[in-house]
Amino acid sequence: MINNIRRAAIAAALVLASFATPTPAQAQDRSVEIYTLPMATSVRLLPSAAEVRDGYQRTSFKHWNAGQNPTDGCNTRAEVLLAEAVDRPQILPGCKLSGGRWWSYYDSKWLTSASALDVDHMVPLAEAWDSGASQWTAERRETYANDLAVHPSLVAVSAASNRSKSDQDPAEWLPPTVEVTCRYASEWIATKLRWGLTADAAELEALTQLAEACPGTTVTYEPAP
Repeated sequence: MINNIRRAAIAAALVLASFATPTPAQAQDRSVEIYTLPMATSVRLLPSAAEVRDGYQRTSFKHWNAGQNPTDGCNTRAEVLLAEAVDRPQILPGCKLSGGRWWSYYDSKWLTSASALDVDHMVPLAEAWDSGASQWTAERRETYANDLAVHPSLVAVSAASNRSKSDQDPAEWLPPTVEVTCRYASEWIATKLRWGLTADAAELEALTQLAEACPGTTVTYEPAP
């Protein structure tokens, strides 16, 4: 009975997605499927499954690779820092970044040194492994770990906030800046939907509660190739 209800909810959500207003990227490229849904609806799209950590190694996800432009000498981490810089740093030989200024939205801090930032995987590598990535090919895990195609997948934040988060999901950790909770939950859900990752019972309960607390928040995601 519960499975039937879940299947019906997913079907209804997909109908809503098909009528969603196209984003600018979608308007330019009709082959790109981009969905914008209410957060509560998007939570119901997440497949439910227990997490399995067996066999996880961080090295199962090759990162950082050469990024979107393999000829510029900057790896994925550096490309994220360049993309998110409020004041762009100087690029020295070997893609060493000098100067610049960044806003760490997790903890509302300005940072003025690239070494003070981590590039966080919105859904951590261990969490992704637990939620289905263990069944992927090595190539797909590398693509996931270096996903520069959409903004929420990788985010430049203070090293302290990233290490506080570690591999925890929203049932266990939320940004210390309360005002960004809805944004964070939306980006977490978007990343899981983009990559077809599952959520365990505690995570789903937390996301459901967050959706109730963020009634005006939407989730926009583009399924990964």
